[in-house]
Amino acid sequence: MSNPLSRAETFGLLALSAACVGIIANTFQGDGEPLIASLAFSGIAFAFTFSLIRWLGDTFMAAGLKGRDMSKVRKVEIPETMGAVCAVVYLLTIIVFIPFPFYKDIVAATSGGGNRDVVVELQQVETGRFLHRFPHSKLASYLSAILSLQSVVILGIGDDLFDIRWRHKLFIPAFASIPMLVVYFVDFGVTRVVVPVPLQKYLGELLDLGWLYYAYMAAIAIFCPNSINILAGINGIEVSQSLVIAILLLVNDALYLAPFSRYPHPAMDSHLFSIYLLLPFIGVSFALWWHNWYPAKVFVGDTYCYFAGMVFAVVGILGHFSKTLLLLFIPQIFNFIYSSPQLFRLIPCPRHRLPRFNARTGLLEPSVTQWQHPPAKSVAKLLRLLHHLCLLRVEENRNGEIVESTNFTILNLWLVWSGPMREDRLAMGILAMQTLCGLLGLFVRHKLALWVFSQDNREFVLGQ
Repeated sequence: MSNPLSRAETFGLLALSAACVGIIANTFQGDGEPLIASLAFSGIAFAFTFSLIRWLGDTFMAAGLKGRDMSKVRKVEIPETMGAVCAVVYLLTIIVFIPFPFYKDIVAATSGGGNRDVVVELQQVETGRFLHRFPHSKLASYLSAILSLQSVVILGIGDDLFDIRWRHKLFIPAFASIPMLVVYFVDFGVTRVVVPVPLQKYLGELLDLGWLYYAYMAAIAIFCPNSINILAGINGIEVSQSLVIAILLLVNDALYLAPFSRYPHPAMDSHLFSIYLLLPFIGVSFALWWHNWYPAKVFVGDTYCYFAGMVFAVVGILGHFSKTLLLLFIPQIFNFIYSSPQLFRLIPCPRHRLPRFNARTGLLEPSVTQWQHPPAKSVAKLLRLLHHLCLLRVEENRNGEIVESTNFTILNLWLVWSGPMREDRLAMGILAMQTLCGLLGLFVRHKLALWVFSQDNREFVLGQ
């Protein structure tokens, strides 16, 4: 992939970077303005990621990190594992950003800032010159998020390098989530959930789940990275679905800020924390999307899937809106449930289940599993039922025995419904569904939830 930056691209990226640096420098004229600074850092992250993908392509290929695009007539080799570049730039960005959310506290509340020339009494010195006012819990949450993300990036790179088996890597994101779960336990520790109104006369208004709540959060940390990794196989789909989810999460976060929220909402800081992590993620992901969309010039690798999923798990858990997060993962949840028969080996599962490319037509068709022996009667009944429900396509021989069935992925199912289509059209169809399901999820969360809960937490009023 010898494709250096063009003159127009170089000028545009330099101009973007210079403008963002100027914005960041200007934020110090006031109170730090972390939201504006985060937006500027996202622009810089985009420029760096875009440039590094171009510059490092040949280096990755020379190191053996390359693959062939099997859904093209000319199956040329292109760089793989470019999600690692994206993840490293993101981690560096949020590390450099650390002082900005706490700029006001550093200046006003610590001995390293505005208290340098203040004469204090001995009692105040013993307590650390107002250090007790510094939001240590917020800093701990931010640092634990970085630790969890670094851990899962190491997993992703290891998977790309050594092709780790599913049964070995499935639960590793749970270990990566330990830092943020420990911080959640120490600084927040809430394990109670609001009970729907119809059930409150049996269970009360709040139900304490105890350790089950931590198991639930660990399950989210496992599900989010793996669900994006499962819904993959065509150009641009991994990055695009992640961008859609991230943008919808930003919309949800914005609902808790002015002018959408009429009061200084108690959850405002949690949603600002989410925004600080999501904006740079969108920046680096958009740069990767530019090169990975059809026809792909690079592959993202498993690193990006784990990294993206853990970003969502972190903001959902530490931002205290994990249930809202799951509403934005409806297609991924459906794809996991639909894929379960093959994932758990109830039905034969080939190594790769991506749609099959027809070189004669240039279109994608559903990939299939060949049955060397007729399936058991119970399995055959299930396959025929799914076939009649238009959730699968099976082929039978003259004896009425099933000899072929389409693979259990949402990409193949879409092709069963719509017929053969070009790769980019399939991706756009899935993304349209992802967007509509996400908007429906937000509507359910903030409107229809009032049917079973007494109020939406956006309507919280101070003093009540």
